[in-house]
Amino acid sequence: MADSFSKKENFKKKLQKQKEKAMRREERKESNDKGKGLDDMIMYVDANGQFTSTPPERRNVDDDENMDLSHIQLGAAPIEAENPIKSGIVTFLSEKGYGFITEDKSKENIFFHSNNCAEMVKKGNKVAFEIEKSPKGLSAIDIKLVK
Repeated sequence: MADSFSKKENFKKKLQKQKEKAMRREERKESNDKGKGLDDMIMYVDANGQFTSTPPERRNVDDDENMDLSHIQLGAAPIEAENPIKSGIVTFLSEKGYGFITEDKSKENIFFHSNNCAEMVKKGNKVAFEIEKSPKGLSAIDIKLVK
């Protein structure tokens, strides 16, 4: 019995796909980087920060001895010490003795307890305080009224 036209077309497409797959496999084998030497895989960075395959120039040891090391800084950038005393307004005060101060600059709410107050504070009072890191977050200490 003879094959139908669509069966012949499907068979041709299947053969074509197999040929393309075999060609792609051969291309991958040819462009494979396996087996290259270490020298072929090393890249260098030039003075402009660009990758290059040419190694940098060798410098004399005398150049290293004359180098001024005082301007080299290791680690993270230094943090400028900011004023530890902050100011804000008491926005909430509970009967139990805790509350929140809204800091003037960052508008961040900071927890406080009345045990850390030098004077009695009320809601709406302007206060000066220091921030301390507690297990539950930031909290205000050394709270003083600002007049």
